[in-house]
Parts: sequence; structure tokens; C-alpha cells
Amino acid sequence: MKDLFEKIYRDKGPLGKWASQAEGYFVFPKLEGQISNRMKFQGKDVITWSINDYLGLANHPEVRKVDAEAGAAYGSAYPMGARMMSGHTDLHEQLQNELAEFVNKEAAYLLNFGYQGMVSTIDALVSKDDIIVYDVDSHACIIDGVRLHMGKRFTYKHNDVESLEKNLERATKMAEQTGGGILVISEGVFGMRGEQGKLKEIVELKKKYNFRFLVDDAHGFGTLGATGAGAGEEQGVQDDIDVYFATFAKSMAGTGAFIAGDKEIMDYLKYNLRSQMFAKSLQMQLVVGALKRLDMLRTMPELKNNLWTIVNALQSGLKERGFDIGTTQSCVTPVYLKGSIPEAMALVRDLRENYGIFCSIVVYPVVPKGIILLRMIPTATHTLEDVEETLNAFSSIRERLQNGTYKRLSAAVAAAMGE
Repeated sequence: MKDLFEKIYRDKGPLGKWASQAEGYFVFPKLEGQISNRMKFQGKDVITWSINDYLGLANHPEVRKVDAEAGAAYGSAYPMGARMMSGHTDLHEQLQNELAEFVNKEAAYLLNFGYQGMVSTIDALVSKDDIIVYDVDSHACIIDGVRLHMGKRFTYKHNDVESLEKNLERATKMAEQTGGGILVISEGVFGMRGEQGKLKEIVELKKKYNFRFLVDDAHGFGTLGATGAGAGEEQGVQDDIDVYFATFAKSMAGTGAFIAGDKEIMDYLKYNLRSQMFAKSLQMQLVVGALKRLDMLRTMPELKNNLWTIVNALQSGLKERGFDIGTTQSCVTPVYLKGSIPEAMALVRDLRENYGIFCSIVVYPVVPKGIILLRMIPTATHTLEDVEETLNAFSSIRERLQNGTYKRLSAAVAAAMGE
């Protein structure tokens, strides 16, 4: 018999093996100062493109005021206990009602956390006889929710409707044998590539196949659609999404999440979501803060307008300079470059230390080997000056990547470390 920890000592994983070189700088970095377009990293001022504060609410004075007042009034504990037993208030219900109205659904239900909530929602919606069909590029919270499923599941190629239909045919035959149903899952916006899920095309398949549709719209809520109600509103199919999910952690700049749909479905989930039944209620300070943020989403369209001014300037500027930003249809702005992980480290260090630009770096295994993905999140607090400075910096680092500067730097570091 092996020691359970033997594998940990032997193999740190594809990302963990870089920990000695990466931790504290490339991963688990420590940004300092108030959340904004410009913060500090290791004592230096940087333009920050890695914070999901789309609408700039995290440090908005009105939001800060309400958060502080709610903290003073309720503290950080109230209400204590699980919501079903002792942690429910009129304000929880008010927030649910306002969220449901905002996303054009009959009812909504609050979740303590987005990741945990999605996992539990999937678990509650399906039984062992049901079949799940989901996009292969789905977020980890969807994948982990599907892992809990004791029945069959199929993945379809990313945003590939033909692949989805083939898998729906397989799922239909299987469901006829098991006596179960089918749940299709997509994201409203895929957070790494920035592509919108093909919600309209998926909904169209409902005419041919019998399935229910769950959409994770974490990046679409507050940023897409005429009113900011998300990718479903943007594509004109919000009414056909059976269970709509969004988090407060992005446009709402807070903690928590919600699901929305027909009242009968929400009532069922309310009594069967294990992550909510057996966990402490969302604290009052966060509920009051979310009510304020939602009111600002409804009444201050300039927040979304300002965001898209920056998004359009950044994305059009990158394309004009010949950068590959994929097929993003959202605020998420990926920049694809070619290079190794050591080159990526040298590139990002140069970008942060010498150009004052901080953005997230994504490498294998999240993206294929040989690809460097610099992922940028524009916000309403960024300026056109931030965009121009960033574009100039990106042009410089691309030239250094192409002329082998980063390859030489990474080789020198490896030699110094005796690797």
C-alpha cells in the first residue's frame, strides 16, 4: 500500500511545479491599494487589467458608504445560522425579488458563493436517470457540479452547435431508456476567451429536442444587454433560459450569487440546494450592499456605457496593431502570443517592472503548449490614457518576444538556478 501523500511529493502538478519561481509574482500576486484602474504591485504603480470590477463599483463612494453603514448596523455575522432554520430576512427576499425582475424571471434565490452555488444547483437539478450535455470549455464550477452527477454526461465541442446536436441525439436515446430528462449547460460568456455562448442557437434546438437549459452568466450579467441583464437579453432569448445563474463577484463587485427562473423551479431549488440548506446565510452587510449595487445597475446606464467605451478602444486598438484577440464578443479581452512558459514569465516580468502594466497570464495546461494568453479585464474606471499606454507597452513586448529577448533572458535565469 502507498502513502496517500506519495503522489504529492512526487508530482506537484502542471502549475505547482513552477511554484518556486512563480509564487508571489506570477501566481498569488499581492496587489495593494484601493481597487481601481491603477494599483501598486511590489511597491510600483501599475495599470491593473486583472480585476473583475467591470462597472467600477468596488471603490465607488456611494457603494463604500452603504457597505460601511450596513456593517455598522448589522456587523459581519447577522443573520446567524443556515437560512432555512434561522438566517432569513425581509431584505433577503427583497433582493431576490429585485434580481428576478431585473433579469426578467418569475423568481430568484440567493446563493452564498458563485462557485459553490453552481456546483449545488447542478446537483439539485439532476438525478441518476438524467443526462447532462455541456460545453467542453465550461468553467471549473460547472465541471465540478457535473462530477457529482451519478448519471451519464456528454461534452460538446466549444460553441459547436453541430456537436451539441449530435450529443443531444445520444442523450435523447439514453434518456428514453432511463426514463430521465436532459440538462444542457452553457456559459453566457466564456471567461477565458470572452466568447458569448451560442444561446440563441441552443434555444432553437428546443424545437427539436426536449431539454432544459442552464446558463452561467457570470461575465454577462451587468455588462451585456440593453439593460445589463446579460447574454440572454443581448441575444434575445432570456425567456427561453430555464435556470439563469449570475454572481455578484464581477459587475456587482461583491460576494454572493443568485439563480433565477420560474417560481416553481426556484421553490424546488430552495428546498434542495444542499450548499444553502447546510451553510450559513448570506450576511446582511452583503445583502444590503447588493441592493445598492443592483439599484446602480438599473439607474446608472453611464456605468455600462463608460465600460464599453474602454472595451471598444482597447480591443480595436489591439486589432489595429495586429494582435490576435481571438473571437471575443464581450469585455473579456484575451491577447494570444506564441512562446514557452519561461518566455511567458520573462515577458510578464518585463511588462510589470518596466512598463507598469499588470494583467493575468495564462499558460499550459489552461491553454495549449506554446501559447501565452494575456487576459485583460477592462473596467469603467480605466481611462483612454490607460489604453494608449497599454497598447504601446504591448507593441514593445511583442517585439522583444519575437526577436528572442525573452528566450535569452529565461535561459539565463535557468542557468543561474542550475536547471
